[in-house]
Amino acid sequence: MWVRSGNTVLRETDFDNFRDMPNQLLEFKEIIRSRKVPEQHKPDRQTRKLLLYLFTSTRGGFTRLRIIICLLEQPYNTHQLSKKLDLDYKAVQHHMKVLEKNNMVSKIGERYGVIFHLSNFLEINIGALDEAIDKLDRKMNRTKVYI
Repeated sequence: MWVRSGNTVLRETDFDNFRDMPNQLLEFKEIIRSRKVPEQHKPDRQTRKLLLYLFTSTRGGFTRLRIIICLLEQPYNTHQLSKKLDLDYKAVQHHMKVLEKNNMVSKIGERYGVIFHLSNFLEINIGALDEAIDKLDRKMNRTKVYI
């Protein structure tokens, strides 16, 4: 069954996930804030711009954020992530390529069995994700007014 939400047409299961996004974003903020950072590192301007772009300015930002939150717990391969997040394998594969290209994740191994974990770059700048989550939350809760 298909449901219309604003200008977007979603499958019913996707619509349920769409409705739960604000709650998930709050959970994500708590997870990020609870992470122990060895030293309070203030990210530079380019790092902030990169994180904001990856997680708020692109259509797959929320999905990439979900992947990062999963990888905070433990390393996963693409298949495990697709099962845990209930996403298509190819979609997870695409997002992992984007995250790897932008130095957010690192991989161990080759081909199918490759294991992904957070990169040292993201571990150091994990506090900057808080700002990206705030912006994504504002963006998702904004109502569109047409005149």
